[in-house]
Amino acid sequence: MLCVTIGRTRHKYMIAEYHDLAAKGAQLVEMRLDYVGRAVDLKRLLESRPCPIVITCRRREDGGRWEKSEEERQMLLRSAIASGVDYVDLEEDIAARIPRYGKTKRIVSLHNFERTPEDLHEVHARLAALDADVVKIATLANSFSDTVRMLQLMASVKTPTIGLCMGDLGAATRILALRYGAPFTYTVLSSDRKIAPGQITWQQMRDLYRPDAITENTKLFGVVADPVAHSLSPLLHNTMFAEDKLDCRYLPFRVPAEDLELFMTWCRASQIGGLSVTIPHKEPMLNYIQQAEQAVNGIGALNTVVFREGEALGYNTDYRAAMDSIMERVGVDPTGVDTLKGRGVLILGAGGVSRAIAYGLRQRGAIVAISSRTQDRSERLARDVGARALAWSARYDIRPGIIINGTPIGMHPEVDESPYAKEKLHESMLVFDTVYNPEQTLLIKHAREVGCQVITGVDMFVRQAAYQYKLFTGLAPKPELLRKTLKAATSPVNF
Repeated sequence: MLCVTIGRTRHKYMIAEYHDLAAKGAQLVEMRLDYVGRAVDLKRLLESRPCPIVITCRRREDGGRWEKSEEERQMLLRSAIASGVDYVDLEEDIAARIPRYGKTKRIVSLHNFERTPEDLHEVHARLAALDADVVKIATLANSFSDTVRMLQLMASVKTPTIGLCMGDLGAATRILALRYGAPFTYTVLSSDRKIAPGQITWQQMRDLYRPDAITENTKLFGVVADPVAHSLSPLLHNTMFAEDKLDCRYLPFRVPAEDLELFMTWCRASQIGGLSVTIPHKEPMLNYIQQAEQAVNGIGALNTVVFREGEALGYNTDYRAAMDSIMERVGVDPTGVDTLKGRGVLILGAGGVSRAIAYGLRQRGAIVAISSRTQDRSERLARDVGARALAWSARYDIRPGIIINGTPIGMHPEVDESPYAKEKLHESMLVFDTVYNPEQTLLIKHAREVGCQVITGVDMFVRQAAYQYKLFTGLAPKPELLRKTLKAATSPVNF
């Protein structure tokens, strides 16, 4: 069950939002009374209740906004219980002073906005002993191990427990809480109404992740990155799972580099089916796989892991997608010779995607130059693939036939930047920007204005996601559905 938290400063807005959520199918709503800016009229808020409700009134030291006396706050909570609300949230230090009454269930909670305590089980035992119907523990995740410990806690205790790790590192606890035994998990109405760090919107939870339908039989996949919140991969893959009616979910996993080994161990223990791998893990992930396709070994990086029969298998669908996108434009000459052979290419950037593309181009005989803002990375990549390294300031010293942007320059929200000056473009060039959000980057706009052929990041992103989906499920993907979904998500109206 999803519990939607609402915090509004005026009674009429709180009531309107509550009734609107219920009309749209919300199963449980939490009213944050500490957000109400004037004297709380509990009777007005609670009359004509269309769906079950949690009443919470949080002090500032617990992440709330309550500014009046503690005596008034506790009286308000007692009044809510007397009014017969479905749940009331009580902090550990006051739970013993507010007795059970009627049918109202008691949530005994603890919040820590700095860390996740090492003694989670001891903390849980204290809270459960305070006549708790539900224990709620919300802590800040500072590592992926905090997320793992919180999930393990929920699965191992008898008292129904909601264990949430706040922040992007703890997103999995919010989505998987129900699978691990929580009676409900918290969400928020919209991204601009977040009450706690890392909250996921009700619409995303309801339509994209559907946590209430995640069971022990649901096959899990995900994207592993740091950061990860910007990734649109969960949208694409979950849309495809729903289209094909598969009992699968795809989650965002923010994993710091130092936690990668722990994360991979957890993936195996949790029977994760596969991963999309992105910055900064494309190269380090090679240390945690047992087999890899030939291109991965040649590139020295991967972007896809499939777990099969106890082994982690590595693939690089960036490479396949980029080469398909390029070859669709340049093709072959009438004699069947690959027209990339001998063609000059400038690749901007020296990260994982640039490495995959540089490898593919060199395999086809292209003459490649690498230029990034970090010279030693340019030199290392150039040395690895047999290319030439150029200083970033020298990127205009050559006149390539193909320019490829593998940097994040031009990505939302910095949409007014371009890695290559418009006046240096010419109409005989093919310009390929791997940035997909937005599709029409400033570089692509300039290239079109000059008359260049272009390949957008959407072309490549859709192809690589389609290849991944086939590796994950064995099913033929629907590229047009992926393209439509991606374009809708990156449309300017969504900004």
